[in-house]
Amino acid sequence: MEGHDSLATLIGFTGVGLLLLAFVLNLAKLLKAESVPYLALNLIGAGLACASSWMIDFMPFVILEGTWAVATLVALFRVLAGAKQPTSA
Repeated sequence: MEGHDSLATLIGFTGVGLLLLAFVLNLAKLLKAESVPYLALNLIGAGLACASSWMIDFMPFVILEGTWAVATLVALFRVLAGAKQPTSA
């Protein structure tokens, strides 16, 4: 069981680290909240945090991080779809 907890902890720390990195870079005005890198950091971070929470059977954070990941995925699709729209002159 210890190996399972260690892996879950490593995955969780990585996910939370990515979420915090995106947050700090946004506060520092180095990444816009609508940018693909910001959304990618949030999606990967939330996905990893969700997986880690699932591994330790902590459902409140599975719901939180899973919702965060899905919402970010929707936002990412919208941004990418908007980038493919031709601009009118």
